[in-house]
Amino acid sequence: MSQDPQIPTPSTERTVELATDLLAADTRNPPGETQALAERIETFFRDLGLRTDVVATDPAKPNVLATIPGTGDRTLLYNGHLDTVPFDADEWRFDPLGERDGDRLYGRGATDMKGPLAAMLHAAEAFVESGVDPPVDLAFAVVSDEETGGKAGVETVLGSGAVDADACVIGETTCSEGRYSVTVADRGSIWLTLEAEGRAAHGSRPMLGENAIDRLWAAIEAIRTRLPARELPIPADFGPILEESRAYYEPSMGGTAARELFERPTVNLGTIEGGDSVNTVPSTAGARLDVRLTAGVETSEILSDIRACLADYPAVSIADASWSVGTYEPIDCPIVEAVTATAHEVVDAPVHRRSATGGGDAKKFRNAGISTVEFAVGTDTVHAADEYVTVEALSRNAEVFTRLPAAWAASLE
Repeated sequence: MSQDPQIPTPSTERTVELATDLLAADTRNPPGETQALAERIETFFRDLGLRTDVVATDPAKPNVLATIPGTGDRTLLYNGHLDTVPFDADEWRFDPLGERDGDRLYGRGATDMKGPLAAMLHAAEAFVESGVDPPVDLAFAVVSDEETGGKAGVETVLGSGAVDADACVIGETTCSEGRYSVTVADRGSIWLTLEAEGRAAHGSRPMLGENAIDRLWAAIEAIRTRLPARELPIPADFGPILEESRAYYEPSMGGTAARELFERPTVNLGTIEGGDSVNTVPSTAGARLDVRLTAGVETSEILSDIRACLADYPAVSIADASWSVGTYEPIDCPIVEAVTATAHEVVDAPVHRRSATGGGDAKKFRNAGISTVEFAVGTDTVHAADEYVTVEALSRNAEVFTRLPAAWAASLE
């Protein structure tokens, strides 16, 4: 691969070194205390001579911002998070706070997402130390509180008004098992809490009572039967994303499941509870359902369908409901084109433009008017014991993130 003299050359070993340093900090969430690591990130940026800012609503979970001035009038934002999911060291063969074994770097957060974050930090370092002026301003938002969807991270940053960017790339791992992708969409969600009422009776005479669990179960089964049978009204410009999503997920779940994942609602029964003892007919019961919808589908329409379904079960009611609408970037928008083309150049393989199956910080950025995608090469060990990232993946991420500003600037012309 020929190197453009206006694009810095990243160092693989330096990227590994930065990733190792990040992994050594225990930032499990909960509790999600990232202050010490955030201070080190701020020092890293300041040592590069960059303007920095710290934004926080929770002192234990600060967010670090930095900017590299470019020659253009647009801003590209790099986003990564410091916190990780918890771990039980007894379940690991390697040190969960970082251990290299040949081509693998093990540790909690290695692939989600301290490894990709290290590549972003090295991209900043490479631009500064090479003396190459990027064609656009490069902004960095290193945040806390992502893993639990808390308010102290991206929500705080966006609410502060400290970020003014035209496009954003989030370093979430989107490539594994030799399949490469950039996520350009997320799914909407409806989280429902259902409650059912019955009439208590002794377990030896159940016909004298009304079993609340039975009533609740009947309503749940109706929802889980009717909703997935409903074909979603997919927006026309989402069609290409659906097709590439199906092609990406088909090897892991089969063609039919991959298509239905986006063409129809999915319903998961997450919790169910009720009853006090085995010999009593329960008078109350409750459950929580997770409904997911393709981006662009009006969540309110599906919620109306659920209410219509429950009309047949008067003893069951919705006690609480929260929802979000899925978001997406058209596949021909500049940041999608730039990340896809750059990734393809680096990995020399097809790169799918797909929807994520869930949703995260990308939705928050898009709803704030910032065109956003997710990309990083990693492994399928996210949240698992012995989570790891390969040296090759770290190298490829650093290459993509240093090449991206030029590619994005060119796509804007």
